[in-house]
Amino acid sequence: MKFLVYCCIFFLLFNCEDTKSKKNNVTKPAIETFAKKTSEKDTIKKIIEDKREFPVLTDDNAMEFFLEYEKIHKENKVRITTEYGTIDILLFNETKFHRANFIYLTKQGYFNNTQFYRVVKNFIIQGGSSDDPDIGKRRVNIGKYLLPTDAKRGFKHDRGVISMPSSDIENPYKLASPYEFFIVQAAGGAHHLDGSYTIFGKVIRGMDVVDKISNVETDNAEWPLHNVYIQKVEIIN
Repeated sequence: MKFLVYCCIFFLLFNCEDTKSKKNNVTKPAIETFAKKTSEKDTIKKIIEDKREFPVLTDDNAMEFFLEYEKIHKENKVRITTEYGTIDILLFNETKFHRANFIYLTKQGYFNNTQFYRVVKNFIIQGGSSDDPDIGKRRVNIGKYLLPTDAKRGFKHDRGVISMPSSDIENPYKLASPYEFFIVQAAGGAHHLDGSYTIFGKVIRGMDVVDKISNVETDNAEWPLHNVYIQKVEIIN
C-alpha cells in the first residue's frame, strides 16, 4: 500500500515539473521575442532620427536655424511651374530669413503639388497650401513655426512683388505663415498692405502667367473652381 502511495506522489511531482518546464519553455521565448521587437522598433526610430539632416523647426529654433542656413545657401532665384506657365522669382537678400525660408522649403520639395488656393482678381494670387492631407504631413515633418514681420526695408507692394501673409492664428505682430506666399497682381499695386506684410521678392518673368491665374473663376471663398496646382518650385540660381 505504501508503495502505491509513493508511486502516486512521484507521478504527481514528475507531472508538475514537466508542466512547469513546458510553461517556462513557452513563456521565455515569447518574452524574448517581444523584447527583440521592441528593441528593433527603438533602433529603427533612432536610425530615422539620426539620418534626418535638419531638425524639426519650432518657434524656438527657427530663427537661429535660418540665420545659419542663409550663410551657406545663397540661392535667390526660383521658378514656379503651373499648368498656365512658369513664373520666375528673384528673392531679396535684404529679407534674409524669409529668403532662406523659401529656399529651404523649395529644397525640401514642400511646394510641389500645393496650390494657388486664393485668387482675387485685380489684387493678389496666394499659394503654398492645399486641402491635400499629404501637404499637412509635410508641414508636420518640417515643423510648426512662424516668422517675424520684416517690413521696413523700403519695399512696396507694387505689382509683381511676392510677400508673406500672416498666420491664420490671431497674433498682434502679424507673424508670417512660412509655408504660404502671395503675388500682387493689381496694376496699381496693393500699397495698403505696406508695413504689415514682408515683401521678400519680385516676379522677374511670367507676370502674364500671374494674370492668367488671376482670371480663373472662383467660389465665394475666393478658392478657384478648377484647382490651380503649383506643379513644382525649383532653384534656378
